[in-house]
Amino acid sequence: MTVLVTGASGHLGRRTVLALLDRGVPAAEIVATARDLDAVADLAGLGVQVRRADYDDPASLDAAFAGVDRALLVSSNAVGARVPQHRNVIEAAVRAGVELLAYTSLLRADTSGLGLAADHLATEDLLKQSGLPVTLLRNGWYVENYTENAAPALATGQVIGAAGTGRISAATRQDFAEAAAVVLAGGEHAGAVYELAGDEAFTMAEYAAALGTATGREIGYTDLSAADYAATLTSAGVPAAFAELLADSDLGVARGDLEDHSGDLARLIGRPTTRLAEAVADVA
Repeated sequence: MTVLVTGASGHLGRRTVLALLDRGVPAAEIVATARDLDAVADLAGLGVQVRRADYDDPASLDAAFAGVDRALLVSSNAVGARVPQHRNVIEAAVRAGVELLAYTSLLRADTSGLGLAADHLATEDLLKQSGLPVTLLRNGWYVENYTENAAPALATGQVIGAAGTGRISAATRQDFAEAAAVVLAGGEHAGAVYELAGDEAFTMAEYAAALGTATGREIGYTDLSAADYAATLTSAGVPAAFAELLADSDLGVARGDLEDHSGDLARLIGRPTTRLAEAVADVA
């Protein structure tokens, strides 16, 4: 069986390839794709097949999917262009006759009020129309969304946002990657919709406290209006469109869009998800 992972030069795709290897999938049966093969040269060094694939280049996708049995479509980060890009990948998978296509969607994409949900839901509709056996991996928030951007909080002693007291069931990219690897490695997952989220839900104030504990600093949380949060981000150099997206996401947190207690993620990976304190400790 040959397994393909798109976006293998990115954080989630790379971790998924490594998780497949950890599960005992032979390196020669794994295809890691990227637009730039230099970015996955280390995976090639492990014996993994590396193939060029560009979501905007159907010919490259056809070549990448040749002989593939199962595949993971890691969602594009090109907001505004994602749906046509995903369509290209899905159509290539159809032409290749893959037996299973998994997609990294968004937690409860069909009911979420997040602006990000629209592209994911449109992609889910394309997958339904494709006729392919499909697995939806509806990923919640990554803890790294916060920990990888902790520098301003460490410098100022304040985490800022517009999430109120909303709770976030975040998990690490490693947790999500292991779940994807479980689905790709075998078993009956066609038709499944997994709502993937961390076992432990936390507020932004609790995140700030955990960050303070991990770093030995006094760190608090300042809650702003969505407009003020976006304006603060923009003034710090964040592009306006991305600042608005982050503010919208925080409003979603406040509504409860990113809290989930289904337990799907822990069941798939066969262990509890990574605790916030453990994930934040890496920042220290």
